[in-house]
Amino acid sequence: MKLKFDLDDVIVTEFGVGIDDGNEQTFVVVPVDAEVQTALHEMVQATWDVMQRDDTGPTRYQPSEKHGSIEYLYLPIGNDLAKGVRELHDATNLNIAVPGDPSNIFCYFTRLTDNKKRRLTALRRASQFKGVLKKRLIRVLDDTLKIIEDTVFKLDNDFDLLVDSANVHILRPSGFEFAGKLQEAILNAVPENMKSIQKDLPFVDLDGIEKYASKRPRAARYLASIRAQEETKNIDKAALKRLCECTGVDVKESKGKITVLEGHEMGFLEVLDRRRYEVSLVKDKPEHYLAGSRRKTNSSSVSSTS
Repeated sequence: MKLKFDLDDVIVTEFGVGIDDGNEQTFVVVPVDAEVQTALHEMVQATWDVMQRDDTGPTRYQPSEKHGSIEYLYLPIGNDLAKGVRELHDATNLNIAVPGDPSNIFCYFTRLTDNKKRRLTALRRASQFKGVLKKRLIRVLDDTLKIIEDTVFKLDNDFDLLVDSANVHILRPSGFEFAGKLQEAILNAVPENMKSIQKDLPFVDLDGIEKYASKRPRAARYLASIRAQEETKNIDKAALKRLCECTGVDVKESKGKITVLEGHEMGFLEVLDRRRYEVSLVKDKPEHYLAGSRRKTNSSSVSSTS
């Protein structure tokens, strides 16, 4: 995947921080000199270099997946889950300010503009950036060691994510989820996700599922993933009921509608997300499994290597 930005021809560099005062989160631009701008360019380049070492290319971010601490993923910029970082990327009226209380900083970012007026936003969670404030630092001055009394900020080696006009390029999934306030966003999206899925499954009573997922982040993540996959459109009612029954998900049918029994809501979501399955390698001994990760295989490539 290519970056829609020219890292070799940057004409404008902004630096800023995200501030959380306990009531709301805001982003402000902080003036920096040329040396800091150069360091920020190097961090962006280092981030992109790490991403390019992934020979298989990025896979799409899925909220129901358990991603690694460092894993190159992508998410289209127009996706609902990208709203938080998209708003920062597109913002044109950020205030210029120097943060009064550095302990309130939850992230820092840079926004670059290239010679074609394209913007690239890079963001990093501020754990190390703030951590230095709690330490006593010393420096050499006139051949003696002196305590540094000024507030000191420490930049990291790279960013958690990059944002161009097409995609969010994610290096650290946890950093993306933190910056994008994804848990809150995914819980808030439960009603809309349910409405979309219900259209595809008119033969399923999903009221209990919505109530269950509205208070459980993991279930809400599964709902977001199921909707994003857009694979509920052609589900066969009999096949769905059969898979639930053979993988231990208790459902009943009444007046033509399938109802999921209490206590089996998560199992039903795992069925819809293609995570519960049956293997029959031993005659008359079916085996049931739950997939920790769900990725499609290319059947033609699998058969050609057999």
